[in-house]
Amino acid sequence: MWLSDFRIVLEDRVIERGSVRLQDGRIAEIAERPVPGAAREGDGLMLLPGFIDLHGDMIEREVEPRPNVRMPMELGLRDLDRRLKVAGVTTGFAAVSFHPGSAYGHMRSYDHTKAMLRALQEMRPALSVDHRVHARFEVTFPNALAVVEELIAEGIVDLVSLTDHTPGQGQYRDLERHIATVARNNGLTEDEARAEVRRRIAQKTEGAGDLAATLQRIASVCAGRGIAIASHDDDTPAKVALMQGLGASISEFPVTPEAAEAARARGMFTVMGAPNALRGESYSGNLSAREAHRQGRLDILAADYHPSAILPAVLVLAQADPDGIAGAARLATANPARAIGLQDRGRIAPGLRADLVIADPQGVGHVRATFCNGREVFADGTVRGRVAA
Repeated sequence: MWLSDFRIVLEDRVIERGSVRLQDGRIAEIAERPVPGAAREGDGLMLLPGFIDLHGDMIEREVEPRPNVRMPMELGLRDLDRRLKVAGVTTGFAAVSFHPGSAYGHMRSYDHTKAMLRALQEMRPALSVDHRVHARFEVTFPNALAVVEELIAEGIVDLVSLTDHTPGQGQYRDLERHIATVARNNGLTEDEARAEVRRRIAQKTEGAGDLAATLQRIASVCAGRGIAIASHDDDTPAKVALMQGLGASISEFPVTPEAAEAARARGMFTVMGAPNALRGESYSGNLSAREAHRQGRLDILAADYHPSAILPAVLVLAQADPDGIAGAARLATANPARAIGLQDRGRIAPGLRADLVIADPQGVGHVRATFCNGREVFADGTVRGRVAA
């Protein structure tokens, strides 16, 4: 099947009017010209590799859209699948946490999270997108270690991030700003919010146990299974060095320029959120993804909490990228594929998986169609076609 007359975004350049032939779920051929009689006529629309999202926080909200309002597991997972393919995500890492004492309560209870991930594993053959699992391991909650190890042993986990959401460091290093946010979001006075934040700090500190032993244990388990490790919310070069020493090759959401620079200097991939890049600022007042990109400190864009922001963020960053749209697209395609070791995708090249996105760059950008493993899994009806894919 030919896709003809597209602006094809390769890893290092753009073919202005080219065509791609798909066969048996793979990219079989690339032509630098339109091909008559193609199954899909691009009329100059962009053709990009499918987006690879290493961190998407959506799965919990799809299964439970409001607190204590659970949807059938199958419905929630199908909704997640639909949300990703409409955004052009063809490989999605569902980021889940294991912390019953968190603000999300029972949604992150051991039993609920395990059931959700096992259901996702069982449903994968019936879903459109290639779904993977990103286990967010809160290092100050060692009781979750056995649960994560259990899921790793079952072959369900594909990526582990080491997180610490204790107020006063990482994402919440600006304690006064965090107190103001807690007060605003919970309808508390400043004194009440301050007391609540102090309680959270004490709870995490008291429950952390032997932090070094916990970190070494999870790092050893991941190394034994060949699972990539990511650090999370790095705020200092010292923390970056500690995480790399544990085997981390990815720095997720570094919150300061110094931490991002330290990660790059150590050969780690830096990940930041597409919503941050699109808006031009972090909602929590941390490092701007646009600034990190301008300084050459950004490698990967992740959905974070909003997958439809990926394409618009790529288009925004392309305006300042030295390699234009080819360079910006790498942040959501080739670079995450390399970071996680997926050698069969992330680029438009013969022999690779035919994971593709047809995109209209007008306005904020629109995903017009998505192909996953050579199959058209989403189309909005605007792309001219001779036959159904």
